[in-house]
Amino acid sequence: MSDIGEIRMQVMWNRLISVVEEQALTLLRTAFSTSVRESGDLSAGVFDPRGQMLAQAVTGTPGHVNTMAEAVLHFMNEIPRENMFEGDTYVTNDPWQGTGHLHDITMVSPSFLNGELVAFFACTAHVVDVGGRGFGADGKSVYEEGIQIPIMKFAEKGKVNLDLVRILRANVREPNQVVGDFYSLAACNEVGHRRLIDMMKEIGLTSLDGLGDFIFSRTRDAMLERIEALPKGSWSNELVTDGYDEPVKLAATVSVRADHVEVDFTGTDPMSRWGINCPIIYSKAYACYALKCMVAPDIPNNAASLAFFTVSSPVNILNAVRPAPVALRHIFGHMVPDLVLGALSKALPGKILAEGAGALWNIHISARPVAGSSGRRAEVLMFNSGGMGARPELDGLSATAFPSGVHTMPIEATEHTGPIVIWRKELRPNSGGDGEFRGGLGQTIEIAATDGHEFDFSAMFDRVNHPAHGRNGGKPGVAGVVKLDDGTTMRPKGWQHVPAGRRLILELPGGGGYGDPSRRSVAARANDRSKGYISEND
Repeated sequence: MSDIGEIRMQVMWNRLISVVEEQALTLLRTAFSTSVRESGDLSAGVFDPRGQMLAQAVTGTPGHVNTMAEAVLHFMNEIPRENMFEGDTYVTNDPWQGTGHLHDITMVSPSFLNGELVAFFACTAHVVDVGGRGFGADGKSVYEEGIQIPIMKFAEKGKVNLDLVRILRANVREPNQVVGDFYSLAACNEVGHRRLIDMMKEIGLTSLDGLGDFIFSRTRDAMLERIEALPKGSWSNELVTDGYDEPVKLAATVSVRADHVEVDFTGTDPMSRWGINCPIIYSKAYACYALKCMVAPDIPNNAASLAFFTVSSPVNILNAVRPAPVALRHIFGHMVPDLVLGALSKALPGKILAEGAGALWNIHISARPVAGSSGRRAEVLMFNSGGMGARPELDGLSATAFPSGVHTMPIEATEHTGPIVIWRKELRPNSGGDGEFRGGLGQTIEIAATDGHEFDFSAMFDRVNHPAHGRNGGKPGVAGVVKLDDGTTMRPKGWQHVPAGRRLILELPGGGGYGDPSRRSVAARANDRSKGYISEND
């Protein structure tokens, strides 16, 4: 290929990435649920007619993007080509064919140019409610966790399936938010389609085959170069988490071969009877994300970059099979990067960050007026982040969602959705593990219902009994705490009640430290004290 041809292809590749970024921003701007419009719990991407991912939006979370890459193939298997039409939009929330639990809605839309299928657009978002028991770990099977939508048409030839809309409204607690998000997802794909067709007409393309070949070829060459530079061998790691009512062990073996990297979850504990199980599609997504961060963080994600990673597992809590309850699959999914990176740290000493809080501290609040009074009922979902692990040459980031990448919701947006007050939301001093480089701080959040209201909440927390480990001599982060303002200890998982007048206090865990604490500079400790990150006498 000539230099001019190479430059032209690179420009088109970047243009395609900008198309899917605008697709994602459309969802961010039009979504009803705070989990999407404020936290960015979404993903968007474009795929070729064979279902291979060409590009993904930078905006979004890796657990959705990498699962969506497989989900598109499931849609293609269920809906034959001859039954696809311009103006179609397909939908599912199947945990094993979508993105891991019922709260994530995945939509796929075919894109036609002059009557020919040229691409698929796909997007995913977390909605506030899907009926059933609500967002929590208490279901004993997926059937208790909410309404299940098999792969089907949300719209055909531009006409929305209103029967599906009516079924949704009858089965969820926040029908306006949920249905609004469905329309936002459909609009997201439509914007991607329009921008793609505009691009193809402007450049004079009739298909994306040539561009796809260029993207995959350049990606394969770059990935092979990175993998060839890695040490070869197999390394194992174990990570113990809180579980629901007993600890859960996660295990992984990472094997670097000549031309690919394998992850095997053999040795992980069996499936749980609680809703903390994780379908392999989600475990695989976060394993691939961890590998990508370490091997080739600067290479754009597409089908070719993900093809160099293989993930396998017997049936266990990281490869849960139907009808296991999976509502809180994110807890162990978010622990997978620490598990995989811990194994890689043995192959790449001095290159891997310490463990962090890992799983988001999500809380679902069901607020209502106290008996005998009038008031507002509401379902409120908050995403909260603990501290990241310290890095080999830098302190860990505080209150940062790694690996999920979602944003913490603003207090004002959260309070607007229901009758609750966030009395306090601040960094938690002394929560980062000590080391040459300090672990990121967790945060303290204090929540209460407004006057005349009470609330139940679904706790989805970990690292309460098993804090994040440090690395290379760094100290562990401080464990999380769940309690009421009167000192009553609350459980880290499950539905619980907060009576009127009481406040719920969440103290989120900190990240582990990196390196010998005696090597931390005097200036760094003085800076920590001046900013209130550590106590004056530390």
